[in-house]
Formats: sequence, structure tokens, C-alpha cells
Amino acid sequence: MLHEFLLALLGFTGDFVLDNSSARRRPEPAEAGGAGDGDVGPAFRLAPDLTFLQPSERSAIERLISLGFYYRELNRFATESRDLSWIQSSVEVSSPNADITLNGKVRKGSAYRRAIANGIAEILSVYRSAVLQVEQNLLSDPLPILATVTHGLNKFEVLLPPLYELVMEIEQKDIKGGQLLNLLHKRCHCGVPELQSCIQRLLWHGHQVMFNQLTSWMVYGILQDQYHEFFIRRQVDRDEGNESAQSDVADKFAQKLAKDTSLTSWHSGFHVSLDMLPEYIHMRVAESILFAGKAIRVLRNPSPGATLLEPTNQSQTLKGSHRMQSFTGGPGALKELPNFSNISAEELLPQAEADKVDAMLKQLKHASEFHKRLFESAVSSIRTIAANHLWQLVVVRADLNGHLKALKDYFLLAKGDFFQCFLEESRQLMRLPPRQSTAEADLIVPFQLAALKTIGDEDKYFTRVSLRMPLFGMKSSTSQKDLQKSNTSDLSLQGKASSELALDGWHSIALEYSVDWPLQLFFTPDVLSKYRKVFQYLIRLKRTQMELEKSWTAVMHQDHVDFSDYCKDRKNSSATQLRRLRTKPFWRVREHMAFLIRNLQFYIQVDVIESQWNVLQTHVQDSHDFTELVTFHQDYLSALISQSFLDIGSVSRILDSIMKLCLQFCWSIEQYETGANMFEIDHITEEFNKKSNSLYTILRSSRLAGSQRAPFLRQFLMRLNFNSFFEVSSSN
Repeated sequence: MLHEFLLALLGFTGDFVLDNSSARRRPEPAEAGGAGDGDVGPAFRLAPDLTFLQPSERSAIERLISLGFYYRELNRFATESRDLSWIQSSVEVSSPNADITLNGKVRKGSAYRRAIANGIAEILSVYRSAVLQVEQNLLSDPLPILATVTHGLNKFEVLLPPLYELVMEIEQKDIKGGQLLNLLHKRCHCGVPELQSCIQRLLWHGHQVMFNQLTSWMVYGILQDQYHEFFIRRQVDRDEGNESAQSDVADKFAQKLAKDTSLTSWHSGFHVSLDMLPEYIHMRVAESILFAGKAIRVLRNPSPGATLLEPTNQSQTLKGSHRMQSFTGGPGALKELPNFSNISAEELLPQAEADKVDAMLKQLKHASEFHKRLFESAVSSIRTIAANHLWQLVVVRADLNGHLKALKDYFLLAKGDFFQCFLEESRQLMRLPPRQSTAEADLIVPFQLAALKTIGDEDKYFTRVSLRMPLFGMKSSTSQKDLQKSNTSDLSLQGKASSELALDGWHSIALEYSVDWPLQLFFTPDVLSKYRKVFQYLIRLKRTQMELEKSWTAVMHQDHVDFSDYCKDRKNSSATQLRRLRTKPFWRVREHMAFLIRNLQFYIQVDVIESQWNVLQTHVQDSHDFTELVTFHQDYLSALISQSFLDIGSVSRILDSIMKLCLQFCWSIEQYETGANMFEIDHITEEFNKKSNSLYTILRSSRLAGSQRAPFLRQFLMRLNFNSFFEVSSSN
């Protein structure tokens, strides 16, 4: 009976110790939600026919043999979780993420559960050694049996039952990955030192898997997560709902990404899974881990066709003024290579830096306990290393500042002479309605002529700029003639729909900018769409300003001719003199229009664009962190949009209406000789006065006065209302 008793402690039953578990069914994971806790207790019982045992002895023995039941169940869990037979049988099961249990059932595998099983196997090994020691003690001194066994196995009575409950919860709820780490972390907070030590050891085993995954991700840029347990996940479901105006651009960008896996991974490849993120790891830290791994993937997978710049001294990192001199072509400038196709990952991420990251993670991995502060500090250091090398790649090698300057020149109209020439060359074309099939091709000719006249050969960025004419609807494709046919009722309905606010069919002129690897990391489709939005606004504004100037020039020329005729023949020039007198009020209105458009243009180009550009340049000069640069650039674009009122629907609609009225006025005045409707011109004047007064009223409202636009907005209002004209007009 002694040996059967000892065997029962190791999970083997016989004639004296019976196993009642066959009469009870252990709940499957799918039934965990409805399973009660009463059926998962110890199932080992002494045979009822052992009448020679006293009740106290029976109770003590059954309490001890329950350890055998816990041992057997824990050993079963460890054996099943550590079973690697799925490697050979996964083909038959047709699921590479499935394990085969001892019962022949298929369940999902788990690297974290296997690691916890290794920890449990360690504890069970200690338990077996304790049972063996008890057996040796009993063989040498058989009396007293119960006291000897109780003394040898006493500490396991506080260890095995909680571990059994832990295993049951893991199996019933199918807990794995970060959720398993969360469970262990919560169980560590108990008042039993021995149990706390065991749970911490299990947590240590789980952290070994996590640190292995972190090393693979943050050192090599590889996501090693066969069972989808890591808190960094591949992006499976992506939002494909894009605006129709951006669909073509998005498709082209997606085609580029398909050719470059590193860029695909950067923009849409990975995300943080909150379900598997341990609660003791902050979201900010998880995002740093995500960024570091994505950066390492980019650095270790350079595009084979990249055109980059090579520093004259690659052993030194450009800092301060030296780095800015390299942007402007000063001393220490970067030498452009025609094709830097032989660039290697070793040049972008030196092995010494990778070894440094690996050493930091190994130090955390080998620590006996998980220290949150040390972990966050190491992640921050690794993120800094990745961000600095990514900055070196994008800012220095890829000439980021040169491309920023090019976008400012063309999308923000800094090259005013080029766009002035383009608008003059295309002015006659834009007087006609655009043809949907050839509108873009028609604009290419004046665009190229303007480039030949104003763009020099030294501008290497112009070849990246292309003119586009996205598809436009018939409703907004009005021409000069359509605008002149607008009657009073049409004018009164302006502003009720954005499609009706288009200047004419040419309002959708846009630019595209070709970006190579690795600048797609910085100039995302969203960033380029913001540049495009500002460009379309600025080109409409400049076109309106040019039309106002051209109309003044043309009519003044005619006025000088009329005045010359009047001086030559005063008796027969009464009609000419009458026409001159009748048109004078029109020029007062034209001057009001030109005053508003000029000040708005000056405000956007000088107070907004140049001011924000200087701020961005300061950040580019001082920052060595890629993510900081991305943030600064996003702030730059947001400031351009907000301070240009493009994010305020009411203001942008009024500005569009004002520009449309200005164009209508110019075209109507030029056609005045051919019998334009005087009532139409008067109505345009009345509508302009209403819109301009409404604009002034909105801009000086308290809602805008308290926003971030306030300092710049006050300058614009001061220029508009320098003599209190708008204030008096709006109050009437």
C-alpha cells in the first residue's frame, strides 16, 4: 500500500486509490463560459473498503493524494503544450497553426503556452524529486508514514492547486499570447511567497518568447509570430474607402507600394493589436516598438533602384550648420550620384548598431524579473537609434529638404514667374469650356512653354512635377459663356452646393509629384493630397488676380483710344465720352475686387506660407529624429490649411464665390462693347459687396479671434480694414 500511495502522488491510481475523473467530463474550451468550478477539483479518492483506516487518517491521505491528481493534470497540460508532433502532421490537418492533442483533437498552437508548459515542467520536476526523497526517507525509517509524507510535500499543497486552476483557466478560455502574460502578471500579486515565486518563474518563461519576438522584430525587422500572439500584427483589414477625387492617386501609389515590400510594410503592413498587448506595457511604448521594427525593415530592405545622395565623409553625421550647408550646396555639400543602386543594408544600418540593439534586448531577456522602467528605457533607446538612421536615410541621403523646397516652389506657387507665364499662355484656352477627353493634353502645351521660358536646367526637381486634370462633372464644367448666361436666380443660389461654386470647368487643375524610395515614407498620399488642395486654391486665386489685371489693361487701352478719338473730334465723340462716363463706376468695383484678392494673396503667400516655411526649416535644421520631422511637417501643412481658411467651410465657400464673381465681372466688362446686360453687372457688384462684407464679418468673429489663426488673421484684417471701409460697409 505504501508504494501505491507513492505512485498515486505521481498520478497513478490502483486498487487502493481510485480515479473518479472518468465519471466526470472536463469542460472543453468552447464550454468554458458555462462550466462550473465544482467539477474541476481533485478526482482521486481512497477505496471505500479500506475499513482499517481511521477517519482522520483517511482525510489526511486523501488530502495528500489530491496532489497526485494535480500533478497528473499539470503534467498532461505540459505534455500536450510541449508536443511538437504538429510539425509532421500539420499537412494532414491542413493548418500550420494547429497542434494535435494526446486525445487526437486539433487545437491552435501557442508559443507562449509552450513556454509556460516548460516552466510548469520545471516545477513538476522539483515535485518528483520531493516524492523521491519522501520514498527514500520512508525506506530508511518507515515510521511515521503520514508525518513524513506531509512534511516532505507540505509546500506543494499551496503550489499545485493554484497552478491547476491557472491551467484550467488557460485551457477553458483558450488564453495565449499577451493575454496569457496579463493573466500571469495578475496572479503574481498574491500573499504566498512560494506561489508568487512560481508564478514569476512562469511569467519569466513567457517573457522569453516575447523578447525573442522583440529581437526578431527590432533587430532584423522580421515578424516572427506563427500563432498570432504578438502585439505587433500584420494589417489584414484596411479601409479601402477613398474619396473619388483621390482614387486614381491612391491606385498609382498602391502600385508603387506593391513593387516595394518595405514601403508596403511601412504604410499599411503592421499595427498594434490591443487584444495581445500586455496591460503593463503602455501604448506609447508599443507604438515605439512598432515604429522601430518598421524602420529596421526599411533600412534592411533598401530599394534596388533608389537615387540617393552620398555624403563626402560617411563616417561623420552632419550636424547644425554643416547639415544645412549640404542642403544649399555650400561646403560639405552632398554629391549626387546618378544611381545609387548598389546601396546595402550594412550602409544604412551598421552591424554595430544592430548588435547594440540585440545586446539591450538580451540584457532584459536574461534578467530574473521584468522591470518596466528598464524595459521602457531600452525601447526608447532602440527607437532613437532607428529614428536617427531613418533620418540619415530620408533627410541626408534622399535630400528631403530639396524636395520640400520643390513642393513649395510648385505646389505653393513660390515660383510665381512660372505660374504667371503658364496662366498667360493658357488664358485663351481657359476661356473655352474644357473638353473632357483632351483637357489635360490641351494644358500640357502652355505648361511646357512656361517651363521653357522660366525653368532653368539647374532645376532638377521640375521633371518630377506633372500637370493633371482630374475628371470633372458636367455640372461644374461651365465656361465663360455659361457664366455670362447666369441670370439673377442663379446668382442668388450661389454657395448652396460646392459643385456650383467652381470657378469654371478648369477649377480642377492639379499637380502631381513623383516621389521615389524612400521619400514615400515621408510624402504619403495624404500629405500630397494636402499639397494638392492648397495648390488648387492658390492657382484659382492667382488666376483671378491675373484676370482682374488683364481686364484693367485691356479696357484702359480701349479708354486711351477713345480719349484720343475724343480729343481729335470733340463734336462727333459724344457716344464715346458717354461710354467712358458710364464705365467709371465699374473700375471702382474692380479696384475693390483687386484690393481684396491682392491682400488675400499677399496674406497667404507671405504671412502664412513664408512664415510657416521658416518655422519648418528651423525644425529640419535642429531635429535628428525622423518621427519628429514627420510631426513638424504635418503641423506645417495643417497650419497652411487652417490659416488659409480651407478648413472652414463657410469661409472657403465665400472665397470661392468671390473669385467666381470676379471672373464673371471681368468677362462681362470685356464684353460690354457687344451689348452686355447692365443689370447683370450691377447684380454682380451687389453680390460681391454682400460676399465681401460677409467674409469680413466672419473673419472678425469671436470664434476665429480665439483660435490659433488669431495672430495671422489680425494682420489680414488690418490690411483689409486699414481705413475702416469694410467695418462701415458690413455694419450698414
